[in-house]
Amino acid sequence: MTDVPDPAMTDVPDPAMTDVPDLPEGYEISTDPDRIDVDRVHRRLAGDAYWAIDRPREKQERAMTGSLNFGAYDTVSDEQVAYARVVTDRATFAWLCDVYVDRSVRGKGLGTALVAAVREYLQPMGLRRILLATHDAHGVYEKLGFKALDNPGQWMATGLQ
Repeated sequence: MTDVPDPAMTDVPDPAMTDVPDLPEGYEISTDPDRIDVDRVHRRLAGDAYWAIDRPREKQERAMTGSLNFGAYDTVSDEQVAYARVVTDRATFAWLCDVYVDRSVRGKGLGTALVAAVREYLQPMGLRRILLATHDAHGVYEKLGFKALDNPGQWMATGLQ
């Protein structure tokens, strides 16, 4: 009997995720790094995402290299229409960031399905928590079990730039 590696613990791409709860018909989600459209991700984040405006391409690429990357794709055109990135030690903690859905497909539930897929993918890792920050999408994340920190005063941060 051959051991099958746990896709959550390796860099082996998993197959496209099409059985994600509430994934709109005609879309699929994948963690295959070869499918990520780096140009599109950078253009959308640096040009339209309040938290990443003017982020340099080189910095975006470094961030993506050190992260788990999730793309949502139109199954007919194979065009990438959404993106999410997770920074994690794959054991105790994850930070969900850079969640972006193209304006042309917003309102279809794709963002919610993408975040649900991220949670589902991370579940087998046994993480203690997944953290995120949002200025305007609290409702999307609350539907998936995210809530304000019970003790935000315990958390600290520093800026290096």
